[in-house]
Amino acid sequence: MDPDSNYCFGEGGAGTYSDGKLYTRSKKRGDNIRILELLCLHGADPNILFDAHPHLGTDKLPGIISGIRKTILSAGGQFLLEKKVTDLLVEGDVIKGVITSGNEKILSPFVILATGHSARDIYDICRNRGIEIVAKPFAMGVRVEHPQELIDRIQYHGSSKSKYLPAASYYLTRQIDGRGVYSFCMCPGGFIVPSATSQEEVVVNGMSPSERNSPYANSGIVVEIRPEDLIKYSHSGEMAGIEFQKELEREAWKNGGHSQRAPAQRLADFVAGKASDSLPKVSYFPGVTSSPLHSWLPKSIGRRLRDGFQQFGRMMNGYLTNDAVVLGVESRTSSPLRLPRDSEKLHHIRISGLYPCGEGSGYAGGIVSSAVDGMNAADAIGLIINS
Repeated sequence: MDPDSNYCFGEGGAGTYSDGKLYTRSKKRGDNIRILELLCLHGADPNILFDAHPHLGTDKLPGIISGIRKTILSAGGQFLLEKKVTDLLVEGDVIKGVITSGNEKILSPFVILATGHSARDIYDICRNRGIEIVAKPFAMGVRVEHPQELIDRIQYHGSSKSKYLPAASYYLTRQIDGRGVYSFCMCPGGFIVPSATSQEEVVVNGMSPSERNSPYANSGIVVEIRPEDLIKYSHSGEMAGIEFQKELEREAWKNGGHSQRAPAQRLADFVAGKASDSLPKVSYFPGVTSSPLHSWLPKSIGRRLRDGFQQFGRMMNGYLTNDAVVLGVESRTSSPLRLPRDSEKLHHIRISGLYPCGEGSGYAGGIVSSAVDGMNAADAIGLIINS
């Protein structure tokens, strides 16, 4: 596990490795069609322009991101890969640039801070520079994997899926004891991947290739986390949500066998509070270790998950089965923090020239909304330069 280059970091960020869901259709923050057209210009299938739930595919997205890089280079842009930002250059209330590994200074009157939701060191840098950070709600839980054939049978109400129908998906949500419990990033015909960003932690996520032709269907099933759920970590102030994430990810590491093997339990066993003597084959390639997740997940999460799965089983007959496996932990659904900013000028309220955007800023979630956010920041800078 390389802490500087993994499923959450690298060219294009996590978007390079995700399956490329483009489900955001809200136009309140910007021109979504502009984003979809740019993706098509760089190799995406034109059907994303009219599909209700457009999807690029894990196998297609890296080439699209590389194409975008080439366009930027041809326009005079520069990429400094393997240059980790270690500090921000701030004088008074004005950004002056950044410092990268090797203590190299890169000067600029404008800095777009688009680091994604897992670059935790950036939040430390911002806090050390007196930049305001506030806590926000997020969600954590597990990832559940079923045979795709089972989900097809449930959703299409038949013994077998027609060749003309795509791999079936689902969306489930319920309120359990005052918290939302819901499916997140459902991946039909997909696979589960390791998404840790530091040593001695296990984080799982899901992806699908463009054809969605894997024999597995997986989805995050997560529980809403609010500030009042973080009293144990109140000593960490606004970083309490990150500390909660870290603790749960370290617990998954220990229960997975002190490796990237994920702790896992058959779904019906998890709901019944029973250890699984064996596990079926899963798509998660580092492998899994049988673990009683019901006994070590925080009660505020585990209890609501178990109740949620029972209700989901009533909503989708056959969903609650020991043919399905629960893997821990799904902890990176969104950033637990927000960098407050001036909504009109799109830069930070106090630091002139600093533009936090995308998922790491706490103002976006997913590829399209993050892309719109980045476009808005670039347009705002362009207006200043040209004025």
